[in-house]
Amino acid sequence: MPQLIMADEDGVLEMLRDSVATFAQGRPGPQSLRKLRAAGADLDLEQWQEMAAAGWIGLMLPEALGGANLGIREQAVISHALGQALVPSPIASASVLSSALLARVADSPERRRLAAGLVQGRSIVVPAVAAGCDGEGVAARSLEGGVLLDGRRAFVEGARSASDLLVVARAGSEDLLVSVPAHAEGLERCDRPTVDGGIISSLMLSNCLVGSERILARGDLCAMVETSINLARTALAAELAGIASQAFELARQYTIDRKQFGKPLASFQVLQHRLVDLWAEAEFACSAVVNAVERCEQSSEREARLAVYAAKARAADAAAFVGRQAIHLFGAMGFTDECDIGLYLKRAINLGACLGQPESLRLQFIKEERAA
Repeated sequence: MPQLIMADEDGVLEMLRDSVATFAQGRPGPQSLRKLRAAGADLDLEQWQEMAAAGWIGLMLPEALGGANLGIREQAVISHALGQALVPSPIASASVLSSALLARVADSPERRRLAAGLVQGRSIVVPAVAAGCDGEGVAARSLEGGVLLDGRRAFVEGARSASDLLVVARAGSEDLLVSVPAHAEGLERCDRPTVDGGIISSLMLSNCLVGSERILARGDLCAMVETSINLARTALAAELAGIASQAFELARQYTIDRKQFGKPLASFQVLQHRLVDLWAEAEFACSAVVNAVERCEQSSEREARLAVYAAKARAADAAAFVGRQAIHLFGAMGFTDECDIGLYLKRAINLGACLGQPESLRLQFIKEERAA
């Protein structure tokens, strides 16, 4: 099965893979996804707290904030394994992106409160941010003792279960990163189902008053937000590569087990060629993720950013392609809800749209590469 191949001298990466596999045995991903869909929920709180107890939530936070102080390499391995197991969770946004933002702001009681709740699984800290000059979607007006927020944020994952929201707002010539209580007065949420049966939300803020103690950072925050988003994109790419890897494995095993005209389907050369194509797509996705991880660790910000764009676009397309082709190999039963392979495709479509569709990331890649 295609995997992320990275140096692992101390065995930490293998240990992380094994921990996710053990977790998934007790909580099978397809079963969990169907359970969330039936409940109309965006997050299994019990499962999230188990993931926090395992040390996966807030993994990249510094030790001073209660985190493990690990890097994107370890996070990518966990995300890839979660994708393989189809464990549904907003880990890329409510863990990786939240941790990256909190790690980059100055120390304060609010920062420590949010980090402690995140690491322990008591708080669901959900970023309501967008790429680019993020503060333009929400306006902030300073008042004595706080700020009033007005604006809208779309496509927020995990908002229904959130305890706190991290919002970037524009106040005059500067940006503010503000922690907003999920049930604050003046904050409305509109939920709608996603293709995999989850929930995505839009947030509307109208004269939403937030105390000054909840302002985490101010100034030009575009670079900080974009760097944090790219770490989350890398985690998403790893999860998508995991989905592609497992979808290929399910299709391969099915063609071995299923017999037609007295022979396994895998014995027919035309299907062997199709399986090789699926394997290659999953392998290329894994390689793109490994390249992005290494660039994030060793290269300039520009090179890392381009590698992340490429990895997210490649992994999203690979997961969708492998999922569609695998369903065809399963035949009519692949289209039924009882067959797990369809859930892999739906999850791939959902994650592929998070933090940038493949087409938009490719266009951004070309724009930045030509500008150099």
